[in-house]
Amino acid sequence: MAAQSKGEHRIGLLNGFAAYGMWGLVPLFWPLLKPAGAVEVLAHRMVWSLGFVGIALLVLRRWAWAGELLRQPRKLALIAVAAGVIAVNWGVYIWAVNNGQVVEASLGYFINPLVTIAMGVLLLKERLRPVQWAAVGVGFTAVLVLTIGYGRPPWISLCLAFSFATYGLVKKKVNLGGTESLAAETVILFLPALGYLLWLGSRGESTFGTEGTGHALLLASTGLVTALPLVCFGAAAIRVPLSTLGLLQYMAPVFQFLLGVLYFGEAMPPERWAGFALVWLALSLLTWDALRTARRWGGARTAKAQPEPTPAPLSAPVPEAVPEVASEAVPEAVPEAEAVAPKPAS
Repeated sequence: MAAQSKGEHRIGLLNGFAAYGMWGLVPLFWPLLKPAGAVEVLAHRMVWSLGFVGIALLVLRRWAWAGELLRQPRKLALIAVAAGVIAVNWGVYIWAVNNGQVVEASLGYFINPLVTIAMGVLLLKERLRPVQWAAVGVGFTAVLVLTIGYGRPPWISLCLAFSFATYGLVKKKVNLGGTESLAAETVILFLPALGYLLWLGSRGESTFGTEGTGHALLLASTGLVTALPLVCFGAAAIRVPLSTLGLLQYMAPVFQFLLGVLYFGEAMPPERWAGFALVWLALSLLTWDALRTARRWGGARTAKAQPEPTPAPLSAPVPEAVPEVASEAVPEAVPEAEAVAPKPAS
């Protein structure tokens, strides 16, 4: 059993690395779709994603949820909100990459945990620990520094961060699996997207049938680019602790940042380095605080579960327990959003 558990953990890690690695390298893909514009690419992504996600659900034999969802109008309304928000997120990200703003797009996913925590405080009345308040404050300072550096607010980053944080908040209310949720969202987006593509074709402005077979296949593969990392993420989520996924999630913006600077050659003047350094400091504080709190909470749970011990001398050392899942929620202290490793929506 131990060997099997270790093997499952290894498979989960590999799937986690694959998912976040693909999300991190996706900026290399979107420029291949030129001369298609961002809105056309977005529409193709909506249309083809439904096909690939449908195939994934068919292979996994997960269809029971659909009937239950249709009988819950409130959940359907939330799915519609999630679909609209993720469409905005996808569209802004594609536009940013194809307009030389990969670094600013990566910043959006770096600051997403900070925005998620801030929304938890404002909307869910969650209580933060001092270190979390410090991290949010440092993150806010970073945005001010970057605003000065860019000469404008980093609207791409803020749009990506707030749209994805809203998406995560709505998804928590819906409580559906990642693949199932994406299937429901793309069903809602399918008809508007298909209608837009047909309208574009009627005006002779579609690139799907005019730029060759290779271009058409690349546009169709947007569905695979969307679905495959999600399937890998789902395989990882059931095999490894959420604390591990919480650390792996930073792979994606790190890869995107490195691609923006080293591959696409985007400028990084000193003030932008200063802003990013503050963001990374804030994330380091959050990670340290989450791991420390989870460790203490896990130790308290372990001690509570153990039978009453025989009194020992006061000088006897107390063993420190290490929890298997470091993202276990702490009552009245840890925001709900912290216990979830969000998947990038790129």
